[in-house]
Amino acid sequence: MPEVSIVNTAELSGFDAISTNNHELVMYCNDNATGLKAIIAVHNTTLGPALGGLRMWKYASDKEALFDVLRLSRGMTYKSAVAGLNLGGGKAVIIGDSRTQKNEALLRRFGKFVNNLAGKYITAEDVGIGVKDIEYVQNETPYVAGLADKSGDPSPFTALGTYLSIKAGMKKVTGSDSLTGKKIMVQGTGHVGFYLVQHLVKEGAIVYAYDIHEDTLKKAVEAGAIAVTASEVYTRSVEVYAPCALGATLNPDTIPQLTCALVAGAANNQLLDEVRDGKSLQERGILYAPDFVVNAGGIINVFNEVNGNYNVNKATRMTENIYNTVLEIFRTCEEQSILPQQAAMALGDKRIREVGNIRLYN
Repeated sequence: MPEVSIVNTAELSGFDAISTNNHELVMYCNDNATGLKAIIAVHNTTLGPALGGLRMWKYASDKEALFDVLRLSRGMTYKSAVAGLNLGGGKAVIIGDSRTQKNEALLRRFGKFVNNLAGKYITAEDVGIGVKDIEYVQNETPYVAGLADKSGDPSPFTALGTYLSIKAGMKKVTGSDSLTGKKIMVQGTGHVGFYLVQHLVKEGAIVYAYDIHEDTLKKAVEAGAIAVTASEVYTRSVEVYAPCALGATLNPDTIPQLTCALVAGAANNQLLDEVRDGKSLQERGILYAPDFVVNAGGIINVFNEVNGNYNVNKATRMTENIYNTVLEIFRTCEEQSILPQQAAMALGDKRIREVGNIRLYN
């Protein structure tokens, strides 16, 4: 099995950055009147239109934003493929502080750019973007999902899939999926992290939590979590580390500090380098549940809206199957002596290849 790892595009630009991981399209969106600076990336549309959330974040540079959107859109391709959805992978980022710079005009202007792609990319909620924001975008384009009167906020479904992935991982590690009394570190208590905390506390887990925003951390504490400082996120003795904020928290600096037996969280692109850092976790005896499998509940929920006739029970059943998928990936790792990330990506590649071959006959 060949090693698969996204090439670091942080120092690349232009077609070098786009073609390195075979992206189909990258569109830069600029509007001086609203202050909009955004990037839309479409990675692969073999299985269907690219669906992926809109993230608003105060990136340090344009290159950092490009690096993030390329990784995120690629992850969406594999997320939908492994989940069995007829969707491709895409993502969008707006450069800016969502707490101070987000407004109706900016979001509607972004919607016009989405509309220019004529359905190749469908947008939805992500970090810094809520249901109301997507409604603003919808004023300018029909290519949106996660609307309040349909599937709504995907965060509860992402959290459900993450919770069930933790249970599956603990079953692999300990032989039991019970989380009662287990110590779990949740890094990031925004929309998804907060719902995850609720699931874990309800089952009787001891939940530690950290977030850069005091108000979201306070909500997690009110839900039963124990607040910790940034310096404790990686060093506190726990059974599970659940990264639910931004990506790349698993890297040469943090992995040596971990004391957990399992990593399973909702953040995208948790491994800074998929092969190197995946091997480092394995060498330390830490089981890693691939993030794009763990956090697929949100896209599953949104897919049911895009696919028509949204049914919350169907979306829930499909999300619950993530538990079985995670265990299947762990079995494949043992049988083929490969890393979890490799096993999950191979599963996605297989479906893309097979469905792509079928569509050649159309």
